Amino acid sequence: MLEVCADAIPVAHTPPGGYGDRFPHPVLRGCRHGPVAGAPDLRGVWRVDEVEVGGNIVRGHRAVGHVQRIEQCGDRIVITGGGVVHDMRCDGTEANGVNDVAEVDYATKITVVATYEHGVHVLRPVGVPIEVTRRLDRDVLVWGYVGFTARMQRLGPPEMTPPPAPARHR
Repeated sequence: MLEVCADAIPVAHTPPGGYGDRFPHPVLRGCRHGPVAGAPDLRGVWRVDEVEVGGNIVRGHRAVGHVQRIEQCGDRIVITGGGVVHDMRCDGTEANGVNDVAEVDYATKITVVATYEHGVHVLRPVGVPIEVTRRLDRDVLVWGYVGFTARMQRLGPPEMTPPPAPARHR
């Protein structure tokens, strides 16, 4: 099988209005290289099973049930979920980071710098003093987002068809 390099695959973006109820096809399909040295292997389809806010587990939090697909090839990572496709290089530059739209309305333009730091995927939106992180705690993905920390279960590889999102995430 012919291996495809991450550089040979065009950068993906969120379609106008988001991708809707069905996940689009994987972006890095055919790319067989794993993540770069020092990067956590986050590849897979993940579902939020537990959310913590202020040190307390919040049952029924809006993020519970949220599904993301994470693809990785070299320093490139694509995170698809909630209607958006965020395709980036984890090289610490604005030019190669997320240059797409926000999930909140699928229209607000965002620029986000992406890095791997000490085994953690770190996102820093330009002009906003926050960080979004993803790291592994054994076989659980810990997603640190604005106002909460989610623990996610791997449902399968990134090539699998993700389950539909709960109604509140559509």
